[in-house]
Amino acid sequence: MSFHFSVLSSGSTGNAIYVGTDKMKLLVDAGHSGKQMEQLFNQVKVNPKELSGILVTHEHSDHIKGVGILSRKYNIPIYANSKTWKAMEHLIGEIPSDQRFTFEIGQVLSFMDIEVESFGVSHDAAEPMFYVFHHEGKKLVTITDTGYVSDRMKGIIRNADVYVFESNHDVEMLRMGRYPWNIKRRILSDVGHVSNEDAALALADVIGDRTKSVYLAHLSQDNNMKDLAKMSVQQTLESKDIEVGNRFKLFDTDPKNATAITAV
Repeated sequence: MSFHFSVLSSGSTGNAIYVGTDKMKLLVDAGHSGKQMEQLFNQVKVNPKELSGILVTHEHSDHIKGVGILSRKYNIPIYANSKTWKAMEHLIGEIPSDQRFTFEIGQVLSFMDIEVESFGVSHDAAEPMFYVFHHEGKKLVTITDTGYVSDRMKGIIRNADVYVFESNHDVEMLRMGRYPWNIKRRILSDVGHVSNEDAALALADVIGDRTKSVYLAHLSQDNNMKDLAKMSVQQTLESKDIEVGNRFKLFDTDPKNATAITAV
């Protein structure tokens, strides 16, 4: 299985995505303690010693909690843009200079046989960005933690083989839920999180002929449910004449259980 991935964890409590080939193993974010991250790697039989880099999306704790711990324990380089480095330095602990790398928005970096393209998103962090992974003509997109999906983002992520795509909340569950209004307003804002319906509308614009899998990610444990997210996204896509099941498959993700290692 040359180009493969696992959503190790996704949700409000922590996020991490593993992407690898026969030659290269990368991690996007490490939003749990070192011990929890090792348990997640164990679920998919990946040895964190073999990681060649941790790519950071932004400095929120559910994305960086274990970044410094893993880097120090296994001597793994960390990649983040300048503003994210500045925002997270005091949160991840001391990192040796030879393990600190800058990866700015809009850059493409080569990691052996994987090309990684970074792109900016709209979230209340210093300079949040996500990644598109390219290998031998295959394309894997990761995009969560954005308040909306702009035309610019859609242009970058269009027609991928696999999407790991934010479907954070059901708007009515959020409005009626227990969160204080200032938190609700933040989530619903342009620098918050994408709802189930908005995720589906964005997906309708980017899904292409080669798309075979969509993983709904960063589901809120308070304001969403797996079945609701899948049903809402499927109904909206099918209202746009995009058939789920035959054309591509829809999957959910979990904060505690990794998805199976899967070929892109």
